[in-house]
Amino acid sequence: MSAPTSPADLHRHGLRLLLDKDIAAWVALWAEDGLMEFPFAPEGWPKRLEGRDAVAAYMSRYPDHIDLHDFPELRIHLTAEPETVVAEMRGVGRLVESGSPFDMTYIAVVTARDGLISSYRDYWNPLAVLETGADFTGSSR
Repeated sequence: MSAPTSPADLHRHGLRLLLDKDIAAWVALWAEDGLMEFPFAPEGWPKRLEGRDAVAAYMSRYPDHIDLHDFPELRIHLTAEPETVVAEMRGVGRLVESGSPFDMTYIAVVTARDGLISSYRDYWNPLAVLETGADFTGSSR
């Protein structure tokens, strides 16, 4: 596949990589100095990740804990800033440890620079990660 040409395409491509459980390829979509923020993160979860390496470490065990199946209801909104999009979506699948359903709602503000993700503000539902088996970060809650 050729490189995504717009922030919306970049985000869609990233979601496909997450569904494919290709975390290394997803991390490769990030700028070296990319910033990932979680304004609604509960106590014990990271609120800010600075740099591609920090994002890679955070996501490294994701597929071992959350088996994503789909991102239904994806809506990507263009903004007045051509490098920034706002995505509304749900991630659905199952928690690997318990087999319980996983259903997370998100709003993400994604900014790209030179074809890579430079900023990703992830407004996800903090209640969904309190389920047993959802903590892929190794946080100590």
